[in-house]
Amino acid sequence: MIEKIIYKTSLLAVIIKNSFKTEGIEFFTDHSSSQQLGYMNRPSGYVIPPHTHNIVVREVKFTQEVLFIKSGKVRVDFYDNEQNYIKSQLLEKGDIILLAEGGHGFKMLEQSEIVEVKQGPYCDEMDKVRFNPADEEKIILD
Repeated sequence: MIEKIIYKTSLLAVIIKNSFKTEGIEFFTDHSSSQQLGYMNRPSGYVIPPHTHNIVVREVKFTQEVLFIKSGKVRVDFYDNEQNYIKSQLLEKGDIILLAEGGHGFKMLEQSEIVEVKQGPYCDEMDKVRFNPADEEKIILD
């Protein structure tokens, strides 16, 4: 299953649940997205020809992240760009999420291992604004 978290006109996240499966290749982001997220399911013997990537200067306006939930259970809380809480979603082992826009926070509901991929270089405190999380009693789980 693929779920896109959209608030107003902003794509906040794309979630690929561990159960998702399709044939071939499918991308869940458009060509203009600064972080591309796709899925491949190829048969044995399928060949992707060797290749290199050209030097192309790109402008990245803000950091996007892809998280791979290696183990455990994680609640991700979504916020708009003004730090207003929107809703939450559960992620489990094998799930993948692209955090594209808006704010986000996490609560580990079990011991969890997460692999994170994001654009670099990382600019320490220039890269993010931290803010207080939503009160637990206001959490809305889909």
